[in-house]
Amino acid sequence: MNVKAAVVYAPGDEYELSNLKLAELQPDEVLVKIVASGMCMSDETIRKGQTSVAFPVVLGHEGAGIIEQVGNAVKKFKVGDQVAMSYAYCGNCPSCQTGHPAVCNDWMKLNFLGVRDDGSHTFYTEDDAPVKNFYGHSSFATHTLVHENNLTKVDADVDLRLVGPLGCGFLTGSGTVINGLKPKVGSSIAVFGTGAVGLAAMMAAKLEGCSTIIAVDIHDSRLEIAKSLGATHTINSQVEDPIAKIAEITANQGVNYAVDTTGVAPVIKSALASLARGGVIAPIAVSTNKTELNITSELMLGSKSIIGVVMGDSVPQLSIPQLVKFYKEGRFPFDQLVKFYPFEDINQAAKDSTSGSVIKPILIMDESYTAPGN
Repeated sequence: MNVKAAVVYAPGDEYELSNLKLAELQPDEVLVKIVASGMCMSDETIRKGQTSVAFPVVLGHEGAGIIEQVGNAVKKFKVGDQVAMSYAYCGNCPSCQTGHPAVCNDWMKLNFLGVRDDGSHTFYTEDDAPVKNFYGHSSFATHTLVHENNLTKVDADVDLRLVGPLGCGFLTGSGTVINGLKPKVGSSIAVFGTGAVGLAAMMAAKLEGCSTIIAVDIHDSRLEIAKSLGATHTINSQVEDPIAKIAEITANQGVNYAVDTTGVAPVIKSALASLARGGVIAPIAVSTNKTELNITSELMLGSKSIIGVVMGDSVPQLSIPQLVKFYKEGRFPFDQLVKFYPFEDINQAAKDSTSGSVIKPILIMDESYTAPGN
């Protein structure tokens, strides 16, 4: 079938809406009509050519839609199901079998090589030239083919325009706190960078019972949003030294936990220096930057730890419904962070996200979709 997709033909190019051909459905796949897709800073990192992902490629990995066709080997889904899409994993390796599919042995192959497990492509130009996919589904398209492992069924009363970002950005931020740091009730945490991932981490810290939640950013507008979502303190690091301010807030003890979503080396160093003795930091930005540390003075003597957390160490099929539940209860109000854009305005949405004027752009592929209750 023919679909419309936002293709990046070469590193640094803008998105170009193109007519592509979709390959035939394989037995373990479903055909999804995409209603909407969030935009993530990871998409921008790849679009700019800062990773090893090959071009041309259809990006997007925060999609939500409705299943229109099901392969004969698919067991968990049926036509008409509403689904959110997340990362691909094999389901068979030791990591997957022990509940950590975000570190699947085949993670890079399934999510970044841009082809199916058998090496075939899902997208082709009208001249039959192959186009790479991303995260096993490529949600910057009107339709896509997806392995059932990428999918999470969501309730029929959920607004599909909203839930796509639960598959990556909001999943990563919240999961980093809930599954990675596992903060103790009454503990303190600082979140460096209050974009979508950072604010999700901050909301999760509130859910987990942290009593001191410090938001650090350079945008006053985002810090105001952080206050409304549970931050007990905010720091504009262009105006105040975050290390000194965090020391003041914590009576010179430092915070028990820190999350860095910036990937900027000096910011990571500040976050590490702001930790209390025995504190833990999770740097989770997708970045090519390098950070140099003195292991003895910056880690060992303070008994501090750095942990790696991919995709919030979340199992999407468990975590996405949990986040939807928290949202319905008013405890994870991520809808306050989004702005909708028509699909054809994808380049403007990307610019607004990069500038910081919009926290989470969401592209609407299906303008005819009507949210439940409307």
